[in-house]
This record gives sequence, structure tokens and C-alpha cells, in this order.
Amino acid sequence: MELVYISALIVAIAIAVLVIYLIKTLKAATQTMEKVSTTMERMEKQVEGITSESEQLIQKTNVIADDVQHKTESLNGLFTSLKDVGDSLENVNYSFKDMSDSISRHSREQSEQVAQAVQWGNAAIDLYAKWQDRKRKKEVNQNENSYTTGG
Repeated sequence: MELVYISALIVAIAIAVLVIYLIKTLKAATQTMEKVSTTMERMEKQVEGITSESEQLIQKTNVIADDVQHKTESLNGLFTSLKDVGDSLENVNYSFKDMSDSISRHSREQSEQVAQAVQWGNAAIDLYAKWQDRKRKKEVNQNENSYTTGG
């Protein structure tokens, strides 16, 4: 029977050692789980912070998008007005070109008339000069005749 007591004692010691290691393992697992729990709590707080910052960022982005949309619509009116101004300037330029062409045409016609008038003037001056020459020659001839006849 002694053998049974020794065997029981060995089994009891083995169970005690097993329980001690099991307790140490459970304590280590408990500490690890506490650390994991603490880490998860911190992560939850950070995720909440990131979520609230993301929501604020989305709100700001929406405000900016609305502002850009409003300004774009305002610019559309401006561009339409600028197009109208451009069309008006094009019409004014066309009118100036038309007027310039008309003035050029008219001045060419006038210059032809002026050239004809100058030619007529030159012809008249030539005629007057010839008439004066003939008159002088006639007077000279009369004066010579009066000297030669004694008069």
C-alpha cells in the first residue's frame, strides 16, 4: 500500500505543479488581455477623434464646394457679359473698318479730282504764260516798229 501512497503523492505533486504553471499562464494571459483591452480603448478614442475630424473635414469640404459652385455660377454671368462685350467690340471694329474703307475710297476719288484740278491749273498757267509771252512779243514788236519807222 505504500506504493499507492507514493503514487498518490507523485500525482498530487504533479497536479500541484500543473496548477502552479496553469496559474502563472492564466496570470500572464490576464495581463496580456488587460494590455489588449487598454490598447483597444485607446484605439477607440483615436478612431472617435479621427471620425469627428473626418466629419468636420467633410463639412468644410462641402462648404468649400458650395462656395466654389456659387463663384463658378457668378463667373458664368461674367463670362457671358465679357462675350457680349467682345461681340460689341467686334461690331465696333467692323464699323471702324467700314468707315476707314469708305474714307480711303473717298480720298482716292478726291485725290483723282485734285490731280485733275492741278492738271487744269497747270494748263491754265501754261496758257496764261504763253499769252503773256505773246503779249510781250507783240509789245516788243510794236516798239521795234515804232523805232524803225521813226515814231
